[in-house]
Amino acid sequence: MECFLNRVQNPINAWEKAIFGKASYFNAIMKTHTILCTVLCLTVISTTLHAQRYGSSFGIRLGNNDYSRMVGITAQQRVFDRVTLEGIVQSDFKLNSTAHVLVKKHAPIISKRFNYYYGAGISAGVEESYVKNPETMQINQTYGNPTMGADLMVGIEMTVLNTVISLDYKPNVNIVGREEFYRGQVGISARTVLVKSKEQKKKKRKKARAKAKRKKNANSKNNAKPFFESISDPFKKKP
Repeated sequence: MECFLNRVQNPINAWEKAIFGKASYFNAIMKTHTILCTVLCLTVISTTLHAQRYGSSFGIRLGNNDYSRMVGITAQQRVFDRVTLEGIVQSDFKLNSTAHVLVKKHAPIISKRFNYYYGAGISAGVEESYVKNPETMQINQTYGNPTMGADLMVGIEMTVLNTVISLDYKPNVNIVGREEFYRGQVGISARTVLVKSKEQKKKKRKKARAKAKRKKNANSKNNAKPFFESISDPFKKKP
C-alpha cells in the first residue's frame, strides 16, 4: 500500500514543483516588467512636464501654529532660473496680521512640476504676545504689538491642472515687538498659474530682440552721412 501511495505521490509532487516553479519564474518576470515600466513612466513624465513650469502665480494660503490659524493671500513670481520671490499677507481676523516677503530656491524632485524649495525673508505686522510674570507665576497676554522678524521656509510643491499646490513650514524669528523669540507655522497654499515660464521666457526674448533692433537702428543713423554730402561724393576729386 505504501509503495502504491509513493508512486502516486511522486508524480503529484513533481507536477506541483513544475507548476509553482513556472509560476515563480512568471512572477519574477512580471515584477521586473513592472519596475521597468514604472521607471519608464517616471522618465516620460519628467520630460513631458518640463515645459509646464510657472512664472507667475496667485492664490490663498492657510497657516496654522500653536497660537492662531490664519488665512491669507500669496503671490509668487519667478525672477531667475529656479529662484522665485513670494509675498504673503495673512490674518486670523482677531489679534494677528502679518506680511512676509521671501526669496526661495527651487529644485526638482521628479520633474520641474514637482519640486522642493527653501528660502528666507523678512516679516512685519501686528501680533499678540505672551509675557511671563515670575512673581505671580502667570502668563499675561498682550495684543496690538507692532512686530518685525526674519522668516525661513522649506516645503514641497506640485503643479496640477494649472494650479500650484504647496505644503511648507515657515519658522519666524522675532526681532522686535514680541516676547516669544520663535514661532513656527505650517502652511498649505493653492495658487493659480497666471503666466507660465515658457511665456515669460518668450516675452523676455522678444524684449531683448526689440532692444537690440533699436540699438542697431540708432548706430546706423549715427553712421549715416548727410544727404547733400552723399550726393556730392561722386563728384569729388580723388587724391
